[in-house]
Amino acid sequence: LGFEDVIAEPELTHSFDKVWICSHALFELSKYVIYKLLTLVLAIPLVLVMGIVFAVLSCLHIWVVMPFVKTCLMVLPSVQTVWKSLTDVFVAPLFQSIGRCFAMVNIRLDQE
Repeated sequence: LGFEDVIAEPELTHSFDKVWICSHALFELSKYVIYKLLTLVLAIPLVLVMGIVFAVLSCLHIWVVMPFVKTCLMVLPSVQTVWKSLTDVFVAPLFQSIGRCFAMVNIRLDQE
């Protein structure tokens, strides 16, 4: 983000040269110093928090999510059989009927 992006003063209507130069220098200096101070104060705590969050997410993935997924995959063949029979009985006839209703729809575009 540059000085011209923040101070949107058109080139033809600049302030006095000394004011423009001083304000530009003060903007750049304050941006640099404040950034350095914020990184000095916030970087270590944020890195510590992010490390803890990553460790917790990794632990949950290893000890909760993956065992759940493996269990579901072991039970899946029987669930898949029940799901297929349910869709064959209820869902497939409904969509076949809808498809037959719209099968005869013709759209014609005329250019005038």
